[in-house]
Amino acid sequence: MSPILHLLLSQSDAVEPWFDPQRFGSLYGGIGGAALGLLGAFFGSFGSKAAQSGRHRGLVLGGMTAIALVCLLSLFAGITALLLGQPYGIWYPFGIIGLIGTVVFFGLLPVMRKRYADAETRRLDAASLRRS
Repeated sequence: MSPILHLLLSQSDAVEPWFDPQRFGSLYGGIGGAALGLLGAFFGSFGSKAAQSGRHRGLVLGGMTAIALVCLLSLFAGITALLLGQPYGIWYPFGIIGLIGTVVFFGLLPVMRKRYADAETRRLDAASLRRS
């Protein structure tokens, strides 16, 4: 059996939890999941409107990148907690919030960049039409 698989399957070794699993799972999972959902809604709606007009590019793309990186850190914390044998109430909230946030925000960054590029193209086309 591989050492990693053995580590995953041998949960009988008493490992000191990083936090109280019940409380951490409830708080981080509930508050973190709600915050991630609200940030996703904000950047989805505000970013969509801002990208159409080509405004607030740094705020939208920078904010989405920052959230994606924080979610990536949460995913790595969840994987680390799982490999170290932490209880379910610790590794699962880290992992699920990290996985969802990483996939959603890193997945939408190219879409948002394309929307800003399209807005810039429309702006340049309009400027060239005004000159001619």
